Amino acid sequence: MLGVQKYKKWNHLKLSPPQTLAIGFVITIMFGTFLLMLPISTHPEHRLAFMDALFEATSAVCVTGLVVVDTGTTFTVFGQVVLMVLITIGGLGFMTFGILIALLLGKKIGLSERLLIQSATNQFSLSGLVKLVKIILTATFFIEGAGALLLAVAWSNEMGWPKALYYGLFHSISAFNNAGFGLEFDNLSKWVGNPAINLIIASLFILGGIGFTVIMDVTHKKFNFRKWSLHTKLALISTLIINIVATILIFGIESRNPDTLGQLSIGDQILASFFHATTPRTAGFNTLDLTQLKNDSILLTMALMFIGGATGGTAGGIKITTFLLLLLVVWAFITRKDGINVFKRRISNELVFRALSISMIGVIIIFSAVFLLELTEKDISLMNLAFEAVSAFGTVGLSLGATPELSSFGKLIIILLMFVGRLGPLTLAFALTKKQSQANFKYPEEKILIG
Repeated sequence: MLGVQKYKKWNHLKLSPPQTLAIGFVITIMFGTFLLMLPISTHPEHRLAFMDALFEATSAVCVTGLVVVDTGTTFTVFGQVVLMVLITIGGLGFMTFGILIALLLGKKIGLSERLLIQSATNQFSLSGLVKLVKIILTATFFIEGAGALLLAVAWSNEMGWPKALYYGLFHSISAFNNAGFGLEFDNLSKWVGNPAINLIIASLFILGGIGFTVIMDVTHKKFNFRKWSLHTKLALISTLIINIVATILIFGIESRNPDTLGQLSIGDQILASFFHATTPRTAGFNTLDLTQLKNDSILLTMALMFIGGATGGTAGGIKITTFLLLLLVVWAFITRKDGINVFKRRISNELVFRALSISMIGVIIIFSAVFLLELTEKDISLMNLAFEAVSAFGTVGLSLGATPELSSFGKLIIILLMFVGRLGPLTLAFALTKKQSQANFKYPEEKILIG
């Protein structure tokens, strides 16, 4: 009888989709932590303490790529496979795999499951969500498989086919999910002048970063720009512009720096500039020594990490469409236009408030984290702490080398930043608050002085 009462009590405990997503990510992270602490996951001389295992699991599930240990030398093949599984679950969302298992078992997908998928994939409608999940899984395995084979071919002469295939699979999964985990101590620095490695991996994380919604829209409408949705148009145009501008700026800043681009040929300089301009949004791979970058490039990289990729993909940050909407709001106010209009479409005020909320919450979270890190990590410069914080929030994984030197409290702050960045600041805010009922009246309006 007592058991029945407990069941009824639990059954009445209804969780909102944001709360379910948050709990699901926590459970996945803790399970990954347990697996990474197993003796079979690491070499005997590299056993992980709980905090380090928690950090690595969080970084994998949150597809960040920040690490406190070297992936290639610390983890066994089993441990690296665990990381690949955690990256895939984190990149696509645990709900996607939950729906896959349910479909394989022949179970029906009810309204509650569809609401979870809608929240996880940032879709506007409940219709076609199960079909979307199937397409996401199919496209993911196809793209990652193709990427793995292409990388294996590129690496085959250097390391032989067995190792090349394994390297190709690991880096393809890591790249498409925008995770940034690599098997070499210096990530991809030794292949800075290799066009095949650079372009294949960049293509993978750009595809993952623009999102499945965009990919489906482009392919289903046969690359007809006029038929694309407004989201697809804005995501692709803004991604193209910011990548080009960032490449030019990195080239201009670093081309005479002997510790980064200065020692490379002009062709390799352009290739390395392109790779570094695109990886902060939000892949986390690096072919340049980040510690040798000029302060201008570091600040630019931080800005790119904060912006991130497109909504609905595997990238983090506030999202490129959010950033673009903020620019459109500013432009509309300066030109005194009534509302936000683009491509003969009007953007609702609700989306404007959402964009402002996401950006402001992100700024507050990062500032608070950097402030706490500065109080506890006295031996690390403020610039390095700020860089790590933005990288964690943007789920990027680029580092100036400060992460392994953090105290346990510092690592915990970065862990929380990665979690918030992957879940999304607004989703987390919804998970922690109750929906307020709408009042049946409005207060009188009054102006305040601003500006």
